[in-house]
Amino acid sequence: MVIEKAIKAHVVKVTGELAPKSHNLIYLSEKSELLLKDETLEFFGVLMKYQLEGRYPGYQPFIPEYRVVQDYLRETKMQLSWLKERLSNY
Repeated sequence: MVIEKAIKAHVVKVTGELAPKSHNLIYLSEKSELLLKDETLEFFGVLMKYQLEGRYPGYQPFIPEYRVVQDYLRETKMQLSWLKERLSNY
């Protein structure tokens, strides 16, 4: 969810309006006018299926191996740093 909030901050900064009430990271990325690599968009697609669990407790996605979870966490931290850097450069 942290990536969603960071992208929504970009949407607000770019548009001057409230961010859409959407949890779709790819849609929000388009609204933010950030130039993202295809690999980043693919990763956001992966994140979206796991953020549903936090919003809808009945939803239970496949839980990957610990190593994969660690990779996801590492990538999330890198993306968050990148998003924060872009926001501070506005």
